[in-house]
Amino acid sequence: MTGRRSGRGTQHAYRTREFETFVAGAAGRLLHAATLLTAETRTRAPHAQALLTAALAHTYAVWDRTRHEDPYELTRRELAARFARTAWRHHRGHGGVLSALTPRERLVVVLRLYEGVAEEQVAALLGLSEVRVRAVHARAVATLRAAARRPSGGRGSAA
Repeated sequence: MTGRRSGRGTQHAYRTREFETFVAGAAGRLLHAATLLTAETRTRAPHAQALLTAALAHTYAVWDRTRHEDPYELTRRELAARFARTAWRHHRGHGGVLSALTPRERLVVVLRLYEGVAEEQVAALLGLSEVRVRAVHARAVATLRAAARRPSGGRGSAA
């Protein structure tokens, strides 16, 4: 019985080390994506941090079952899904670069431009058609270009 327990303990320790290594390598990029989604600034991003923490907790919970799946992709999908479910909280930006966009537009822009996710995958993840993803993306890019041309430094209007 003792051998069995120490075997589980060793497996748990190995699993924890594997996960910690993944987080050490991916957390910065994932936090940046979460910050873009929530339209917060890099210096103050409590919603983005909470969003990422929840996504990483989910990844850790399913870590043993995802041997053949990319943990970064899994966490990114979870991050996007959690943001989509709670987007009403992030309707108005908090001063971040993408604060002029709606939550859906931010999600599409972050996935397409920052993360480089294919249109088909974004459409499947969000339950939209590819045509709709293209339209949302085009509208978001046009909004960002217009904001960049404004003399106020490219920021959206204050609320």
